[in-house]
Amino acid sequence: MILGYLVFIAAFASLLSAFIYIRSMLKGHAKPNRITWFMWSIAPFIATAAALSDGVGWAVIPVFMSGAMPFLIFTASFFTKKAYWKLSSFDYLCGTLSGIAIILWLVTKNPEIAIAFAIISDAFAAIPTFKKAWTNPETESAWPFIIGVFNALTSFTVITMFTFPETAFPIYLIAVNILLSFAVYHRKLRNKPFHRVKQQKNSSKIPGEAYLAEQTFQVKNNLFETGYMMNGTIATNTTRITQATVVARVTT
Repeated sequence: MILGYLVFIAAFASLLSAFIYIRSMLKGHAKPNRITWFMWSIAPFIATAAALSDGVGWAVIPVFMSGAMPFLIFTASFFTKKAYWKLSSFDYLCGTLSGIAIILWLVTKNPEIAIAFAIISDAFAAIPTFKKAWTNPETESAWPFIIGVFNALTSFTVITMFTFPETAFPIYLIAVNILLSFAVYHRKLRNKPFHRVKQQKNSSKIPGEAYLAEQTFQVKNNLFETGYMMNGTIATNTTRITQATVVARVTT
């Protein structure tokens, strides 16, 4: 029963993540793709309605909140001029495919098929934001996606029967939010080790004139040691020859 309260905590966390994202929009950082966030608000609402019609209980709350949160962001984008992101033909194509999936849900009355189309619709809607987050991660905030993973996980604390209507959309939400979080942070995760190695390599080198001076000193030192060894060898050989000459004269 205690685990069941996590659903309500997740609902509050979803609202909090929406306000964090909107705050980032007001500062001119986050620039939501309106097609994505609008379609994201529709697909979970479809999944919620289908799940409720199939008798799903409290487990549907995280799914509902995953639609309410993007709807707040979509609405707020019209009141924030700095949060505008120019839409491309690719965005409209994904939005159209997402809309077709919704229409197919309206045609069928089967809850399982409806949830399947809701997932397809949500996935098509996610593609433009995934692309934008991958190429321009500075225009996205990862908090809604990170909290979205936690939000979806709480569904499993109240699931009574592990059937497709109860588990399909939460599993999808976990997967897509992890992918979107990675899209936002992939450059930071990739660049940090590179900078560390680069700094270590650079710190081992002596820049400019100091490096050349040390190399010159090492060359001179090597030449001195080599000359000293050669002189020592010549002197030793000369001594041996002189001693041999003296011995030969004494003998004769």
